[in-house]
Amino acid sequence: MDRLESLIKVVLIDIDNTLLSFTGYVKEAMRDGFSFFGLKPYTEDMFPVFEKINNSLWGQLEQGTLTFAELEKCRWDLIFKELEIDFDGKVFEEYFRDRLFYSAVPEDGAVDLLKYLSSKYTLCAASNGPYEQQINRLKIGEMDEYFTCCFISSQIGAQKPGRQFFDHCFRVLRETEYPDLAPEEVIIIGDSISSDISGGRDYGMHTCLYQKSENSERSDHGAEHVVKSLAEIKNIL
Repeated sequence: MDRLESLIKVVLIDIDNTLLSFTGYVKEAMRDGFSFFGLKPYTEDMFPVFEKINNSLWGQLEQGTLTFAELEKCRWDLIFKELEIDFDGKVFEEYFRDRLFYSAVPEDGAVDLLKYLSSKYTLCAASNGPYEQQINRLKIGEMDEYFTCCFISSQIGAQKPGRQFFDHCFRVLRETEYPDLAPEEVIIIGDSISSDISGGRDYGMHTCLYQKSENSERSDHGAEHVVKSLAEIKNIL
């Protein structure tokens, strides 16, 4: 047995763009939503605009300089301004969030990985986002049964990569599963360098970056392990 495999007791795993494809959902929602509201047709060059603005806002959220309510109020107004679309962003945000609540497009190999990990470790979701939405999406995707705990930022009152988020995770795990659980006995898996990898590394956990996009490679990611597919994680754990 590999040393890491024998050391790890708990696996924390992100949801969006790790288990469920947020990118796929966004493109679908933009295409269908623009048609539904009679806006100009969606084209693939519009997605990078969403990605740039959304990532910037989530970065502010992670840093504590923006609330989720504030993000919801301004996100689509900012996107529509750059796309030169004259429409109420708050109306589209409501449409966008309502659809997301029922969206569960799995990443390739996600369910198979959850079956594997949950048979060997205590498996917990660790996600930034609205609690009810994330739990419902896991249920629709038939993934919820594999988790011992679901740590979601809106319920915790703190975001990854903040220390408060991980303090909560460890407090619950120590009270319910492992009284002496140490950070080096936990690995976090996710697609975000800022929230998953930096947050996990700074807390003392092992880290695994899911970086499937060829054009998103970065040498300064700081992750202990990097995989291009979820199936590769079985070689680590």
